Amino acid sequence: MSPRSQTVAAVRAEVCAMHAELVRYGLVVWTAGNVSARVPGEELMVIKPSGLAYTELTPESMVVTDLFGTPVAGDWGNPTLAPSSDTAAHAYVYRHMPEVGGVVHTHSTYATAWAARGEAVPCVLTMMGDEFGGDIPVGPFALIGDDSIGRGIVETLRGSKSPAVLMKNHGPFTIGVDARAAVKAAAMCEEVAKTVHVSRQLGEPLPIDAGLIAALHHRYQNVYGQ
Repeated sequence: MSPRSQTVAAVRAEVCAMHAELVRYGLVVWTAGNVSARVPGEELMVIKPSGLAYTELTPESMVVTDLFGTPVAGDWGNPTLAPSSDTAAHAYVYRHMPEVGGVVHTHSTYATAWAARGEAVPCVLTMMGDEFGGDIPVGPFALIGDDSIGRGIVETLRGSKSPAVLMKNHGPFTIGVDARAAVKAAAMCEEVAKTVHVSRQLGEPLPIDAGLIAALHHRYQNVYGQ
């Protein structure tokens, strides 16, 4: 196997494993949702096949496409499976945000409920300051089928500290330096969407000063952990 094929194989294995994390954290139902990852050093990405059950996913079933969403052949094999219906959106993000190495889309319950209202999740938790650096923003309504969703994601997140966007009437999309980081952002997005929703049932959540949010975000992103 060539070094290029080894790289693609490693990304396919990682993307497959990250789909299992979506199931583990209860972020998806049936065949909805998808994870993709950029192939390092290549104008390629790997994404979930369309309409395949999570229990049926294997590294070999992950679809390799170019950064316009067209499946490509190679010595890693030519998948017969069609890529996710969200492929054009993922591909647009990779073309226009070179720092992004992973993209995730789910219809997780609480985050999608906020998206249905077209309402940003306000930054009223230290966890949100850490992970999102502020509110989780809302992106525009867009139909599946072309790169309209991708354009909305990029327009909303470019220049934002948030790795998550709630696409109006649709659901959350998250980005990261790799697929694992994007999956983490998806899990955190759902968690804070749920917590803030519960808080609002008890009364109006208390805001956090913008300066403190900035300090929380800086510490978590640059100091916290190993």
